[in-house]
Amino acid sequence: MPDPPKSLIMNLLNKTTMALSTEYVVSSLSNLYGSEVVAADVRAWCAMNGTTYQTITKKLDCYKVGRGKWNLTVQEKLEQSYEAPSAMPAVEQNLVPQKDETFVQFGNFSDVKKIIKSNLFYPVFITGLSGNGKTLCVEQACSQLKRELIRVNITIETDEDDLIGGFRLVNGETIWHNGPVIEALQRGAVLLLDEIDLASNKILCLQSILEGKGIFLKKTGQYIAPTKGFQVFATANTKGKGSDDGRFIGTNVLNEAFLERFPVTFEQSYPSAATEQKILEGVALDLGVEDRAFCKHLVDWADIIRKTFYDGGIEEVISTRRLVHIINAFSIFNNKEKAIQVCINRFDEETKASFLELYDKVDADFVMTDSVDTIKMV
Repeated sequence: MPDPPKSLIMNLLNKTTMALSTEYVVSSLSNLYGSEVVAADVRAWCAMNGTTYQTITKKLDCYKVGRGKWNLTVQEKLEQSYEAPSAMPAVEQNLVPQKDETFVQFGNFSDVKKIIKSNLFYPVFITGLSGNGKTLCVEQACSQLKRELIRVNITIETDEDDLIGGFRLVNGETIWHNGPVIEALQRGAVLLLDEIDLASNKILCLQSILEGKGIFLKKTGQYIAPTKGFQVFATANTKGKGSDDGRFIGTNVLNEAFLERFPVTFEQSYPSAATEQKILEGVALDLGVEDRAFCKHLVDWADIIRKTFYDGGIEEVISTRRLVHIINAFSIFNNKEKAIQVCINRFDEETKASFLELYDKVDADFVMTDSVDTIKMV
């Protein structure tokens, strides 16, 4: 018996290959059973087409949505997402911070502003005690320069998906969502990593970004290059070496290679007494409170507390932010005693007593009896 023609053999092979291709299987199953199929459907199809269940289910792995269940549109949606990782931006509004009319320039503000204005990529690490204006400094520099700012509050739980982004299920569709880092990269915005010393080693996913090289998205197979103007600032209460005195519980020792990618570190101190008084008077005026003497007393009080703190006399300190809280409380309660007390209630009883005793030294009208609870303003 003569051999069949070579063309016939090739034709049969092509038909067999086509019959077993993933595209053919998906198309055929969809035509017979719809987009959602179950094990019984697949087994019936295998019987009709002379193939095995194991062979076909292996081809359908990327469509599997449960045990013995496949959604034949899932892969198509994923491919669309891969092609357009920015299909669902995290934010679409203008991200330039609002101007704070009460803001007073001090500390590293002018240097921060110069770096942002330069449009050069120059990551900056800002460290200092809590409540001394680190975050506000970056925010208001961006406001004055009309630059977009994306702020990320870092915690021990912050991971790559939180920062870079990931796939999300939206209205039954799998869509890629940009994380804040990708948004900042693509918009040429300023990225602020707030409280960076609370981070775990998961923050190391930002290594290439801190080198100004952008990032390769493993989940989409795309490289995102930084847009001109992109900048990174990080704030912390420590220098990334942990908190030896236990004041900042939860802070971690950051990877040395990560810290080395910040060429500049600014140390932020509390403002001078004159600047701090100007800040408080501005806040008070904005709230309709006219009491310059009270602002002066608060500034003198904070100065004494800080000196005592640095000398080791007490274990806590009053921040500029807490002084602003007191002014706000005073505008609400119209009672200086109550404003001070409610704003220092977060401290332990011994510290509260020490603070109130020190306030008595700067305000002659503030009379303290034997009990902290019966302090009176005369």
